Amino acid sequence: MEWINDIVYWHWLIIAVALIILEILIPGAYFLWMGISAVVVGGAMFVFPQMPILVQILIYAVLSVITVVMYKSYRKKNPLVTDEPALNRRGEQYIGRSFTLKEPIVNGEGKITVDDTTWKITGRDIDAGETVRVVAVEGSTLVVEGSTVIVK
Repeated sequence: MEWINDIVYWHWLIIAVALIILEILIPGAYFLWMGISAVVVGGAMFVFPQMPILVQILIYAVLSVITVVMYKSYRKKNPLVTDEPALNRRGEQYIGRSFTLKEPIVNGEGKITVDDTTWKITGRDIDAGETVRVVAVEGSTLVVEGSTVIVK
């Protein structure tokens, strides 16, 4: 365990690079902040080379927790804005659209073909040929209600 007292600033920089590479491989914005904390400790070690190992670890741990918590708080207040909000949530792109039923909704359940996919639908009983509008998505089921206007 004698080696632990021989840690210098570039050891922290190697740890930082490893953590940032890990962030690239496993994105999630945790390893990035831990890597930045390691860079800060490495910088402090460069300025104060005689800093005890316990102080280094304490600074690293505190900075890691603070930066991750601050990032999560920031991300919660400022969610990512995208031009494709329904990406990977295919059913949500149909909310608000209307379709004509080819099969009736019986006992609150039915099926509808939208584009190239058959979707399970739920709603009040409606005869075939009527128009329904998608109002919500529950898992892989579209929730519909009767409508009179077809919107495509």
